[in-house]
Amino acid sequence: MGYIIKNATLVNEGTTTLASVVINGDRIGKIIFGKNDFADANVIDAEGLYLIPGIIDEHVHFREPGLTQKADIYTESRAAVAGGVTSFMDMPNTNPQTTTNELLQQKFDIAAQKSAANYSFYLGATNENIDEIKKVDPKKVCGIKLFMGSSTGNMLVNENDALIRLFNESPCLIAAHCEDEQIIHENTVCCKDLASKGEVIADAGIHPFVRTTEACYKSTAKAVDMAAKFGTRLHVMHISTKSELTLFRNDIPLKDKKITAETCPHYLTFCDKDYEEKSFAIKCNPAIKMASDREILRKAIIDGHIDTIGTDHAPHLWHEKFTDDYFTAKSGFPSIQNSLDMMLNLYHQGLISLPQIVKLMCHNPAELYQIKGRGFIREGYFADLVLVDLNHEKTIKNDDMLYKCGWTPYDGMKVKSQVTHTFVNGRLVYHDGIVEENIIGQPLEFER
Repeated sequence: MGYIIKNATLVNEGTTTLASVVINGDRIGKIIFGKNDFADANVIDAEGLYLIPGIIDEHVHFREPGLTQKADIYTESRAAVAGGVTSFMDMPNTNPQTTTNELLQQKFDIAAQKSAANYSFYLGATNENIDEIKKVDPKKVCGIKLFMGSSTGNMLVNENDALIRLFNESPCLIAAHCEDEQIIHENTVCCKDLASKGEVIADAGIHPFVRTTEACYKSTAKAVDMAAKFGTRLHVMHISTKSELTLFRNDIPLKDKKITAETCPHYLTFCDKDYEEKSFAIKCNPAIKMASDREILRKAIIDGHIDTIGTDHAPHLWHEKFTDDYFTAKSGFPSIQNSLDMMLNLYHQGLISLPQIVKLMCHNPAELYQIKGRGFIREGYFADLVLVDLNHEKTIKNDDMLYKCGWTPYDGMKVKSQVTHTFVNGRLVYHDGIVEENIIGQPLEFER
């Protein structure tokens, strides 16, 4: 017998209740409701703590291979489990770009040696690689990543014939980054011209005026239209605007949706007013936009227009972010260690319930991606579990981050929660501020 988690407040499948969970090997063996007493060396007394399923982060950039000066699977997976994330899905804009099945397998091989969390990887779409996409094993690979707007690594797919073939022939879910490239290009040229004349200060605050709401909406609308036309399973990543929400349904259950949406904690936390203080620390693509967008997105995670929360964890080195020039400062930032902290801050503000957080970060990603045996606290499921103290106030500090890049945009922010224990496949990988070595996650399996 493995661990027994005793007398936790279990948050799972819409309910909050006192229970104990018995772990057998890598699985949940038994759930015993009510108050219980156990005499065993491996009992963890969780009275006063909250037990949730391990978080599934469908959207990370761990930078390996080729960009490991910024981050790698070893460092970032350890930051993940410290933040309660037990499974991740990694993006293809590495070096080389993950656009063949051979390169995809190489990433799986790396993770099998060094990832503290469970893992899968996206194959990246290009204008030319539809034959590689058609070879993907949908039971092993989480999805196909489509960049309909250029971002870090520039994997833009902009040929209409290539898009039609992709939407018509992809063997599994398409996860899309949607921003209109022409609009962004025109705005960039305009801002550079105005900055050269001294009419605009090229600081972080111009970012939402370069990567605009219009750019997001036009591209997202195109992706949604194509998915509807071809019956494609489409998941639009990092929704940042209130206008895009009109393109998604909330009147049917998730299991019946073929077109779904994700947003990120930073779009629910920051707005345009924060650029003055945070500067390039919160420069990301798509841009963090207006306070009105943030408020509508906060409502959308409750009403069902938004289906999942992913981090878009995207580390860069300090000197790459904090330059004197908007046009050279990199977009993206690390965030996976604090994603649950940020969502629980919304809970403490009365903006979302605990079951709703678990639904967005655990249940829905598992259902949406059809992940086998994860995302719920159920007997027979993998024992990916997280204990959280909701009455532990702390200040987030760069020095406490496990990221290779060593900083966070949340530095200095106060939160009221703390992950105390993280189990991956029944093994206690994180506790008391320590990530255990020699615990390796498993590849995710998909029931497709």
